[in-house]
Amino acid sequence: MRGLTIMVVTADPERFRGALTLACSHAALGARVRVYCHERAVSLLRSDSGPADPPDLFEHGLPDRSALLALAIESGVGIIACQTGLDLCDVAIGDLVPGVEAGGVMGVVATLGEDRLVTI
Repeated sequence: MRGLTIMVVTADPERFRGALTLACSHAALGARVRVYCHERAVSLLRSDSGPADPPDLFEHGLPDRSALLALAIESGVGIIACQTGLDLCDVAIGDLVPGVEAGGVMGVVATLGEDRLVTI
């Protein structure tokens, strides 16, 4: 199965949830999956805060952003924080959830291979 690289381009929590859900589903099928958080989307990877989840999610028993992100990492999804975004958001790599690596868009594009690229 072809791999999937998802580029998250805004700090929108609902779009990020969609990206993580898609990533986990694709990883469950055995494919390589990466999620690249571009510029301000890096704020979604903070371990201590970040944009809040919509409150109605919890009424339906859905996991919060942190739990969904942990599930993605446990499923083998590579999570990449934009190096420019780290600076832009004044965030250090140590402030992000464990398992996130720093990288640049050039590196992501250079290693696409046969992966599909989706922008959310």
